[in-house]
Amino acid sequence: MECRLHCGACCIAPSISSSFPNHPEGKPAGERCKNLTDDNLCKLFGKPERPKVCHDFKATEWVCGNSSTEAIAILNELETMTN
Repeated sequence: MECRLHCGACCIAPSISSSFPNHPEGKPAGERCKNLTDDNLCKLFGKPERPKVCHDFKATEWVCGNSSTEAIAILNELETMTN
């Protein structure tokens, strides 16, 4: 599955524990990444400073669902299950 452009769910729902640009203490779950543009594209995509967890994430139907709203719900549930 290709990433759904302008979705941004994976940049909002999950927490990121590592330090990265604009988030020196990481990013809490549910907080919009400060590197996400207004049209939900990643400013760090393809750059070495992008967090490893973001680089390693691969879009799949069971995680991304059929819409960005569905993806947020699924990722929120996964985040809750792993805390």
